[in-house]
Amino acid sequence: MRAKRLDRANCCAVEATLSVIGGVWKPMIVYHLLEGRKRFMELTRLIPSATQRMITLQLREMEADGLLNRHVYAEVPPKVEYELTEFGASLAPVLKTLHQWGERYQRERYGTEPSLGCKRVAD
Repeated sequence: MRAKRLDRANCCAVEATLSVIGGVWKPMIVYHLLEGRKRFMELTRLIPSATQRMITLQLREMEADGLLNRHVYAEVPPKVEYELTEFGASLAPVLKTLHQWGERYQRERYGTEPSLGCKRVAD
């Protein structure tokens, strides 16, 4: 059975947003790309709990949705870099707010400081 595809043009705006950046890995990828261009292996090191296959699938979907650009260089071995489009970068305030909320949640719920694995992106 094939999953039903959301009609993003005729749904709630929150539902449309979550269909584009929902899940665990897409927001993490966008968050790290806010710092600038990254090669694939850089992203896999920054998000070690995601498999390479999952990152690849998420990058493809995000490219199709217009959130990032894929730059392929004619070299041997091939060099590929990813960077946010202007539209993708417009998610910065949303992700920074999520980051701040997550820090507060960790402090209040667990009494711990946030993990160093997710460093703060400069304002």
